[in-house]
Amino acid sequence: MPELPEVETVRKGLEKLLGNFYIKKIDVLKERTIASIGGSEIFINNIQNSYLCNWNRRGKYLISSLKEKNQNNKGFLVIHLRMTGQFKLIDNKIPPCSHTRVRFFEETGKELRFIDIRNFGQMWYVPSSQSISEIVSGIKRLGPEPFSSDFNSSYLRKYLKNKKRSIKSALLDQETVAGVGNIYADETLFDAGINPKTESRNLNKTELNRICNSLVKILKTSIGEGGTTFSDFRDLEGVNGNYGGQAWVYRRTGKNCKKCGELIMREKICGRSTHWCPNCQK
Repeated sequence: MPELPEVETVRKGLEKLLGNFYIKKIDVLKERTIASIGGSEIFINNIQNSYLCNWNRRGKYLISSLKEKNQNNKGFLVIHLRMTGQFKLIDNKIPPCSHTRVRFFEETGKELRFIDIRNFGQMWYVPSSQSISEIVSGIKRLGPEPFSSDFNSSYLRKYLKNKKRSIKSALLDQETVAGVGNIYADETLFDAGINPKTESRNLNKTELNRICNSLVKILKTSIGEGGTTFSDFRDLEGVNGNYGGQAWVYRRTGKNCKKCGELIMREKICGRSTHWCPNCQK
């Protein structure tokens, strides 16, 4: 599943390539992709004849403000890519593949195409009269953004002080911190020198500070590399993310640790494959 760096890469691509993309027509090819109330009919009626403007991100959600031609606010388009969702900007009249779920047509002929192999991606229309969290319940439950001033060791210490679950499980919980998934939880804990099985409540302030600093550093590095591609992720122009080649532990089971030479271990923790170095993360 795309995590924060991959979603941020897509956000940057949408902002760069679309400009003020004016939606003249929408084709919804898969009804289940539309998650907001009223389904595709309400979705199409409210988003057609709108400009896509000001792309933002909250956790793993993409958010575009919608404006009418007179620049009045018309609400928001919210998207979650889930496991395999991706956008392509099409200049030519290329027939849609079987995994195409939604097509946005610009009046000049350009098409923004949402393709989703696993078909778990979702879209919502949010009217200007309501807050995004009223319509998209998942956003209401998100913890602080890793790059925000709200995410720090004091916050983590307070939030995790009574939690017995592992720090790996805590980092995967979007209520702890928004946007982190399996790849960057593993990479962060390696960089911070923390065993992923450590009970969250047992971490001291120094260790939590290392986790905060490592998470921000790893995420910034990955964003600079366009995210990670191990299977399906591509940016808006079809380019792979390059962080995977720099990974310290993720998907390096049985290989030598780049720091100490010990073999990288892999174990299921909270139902997810977890990779770590038993020497560097004690």
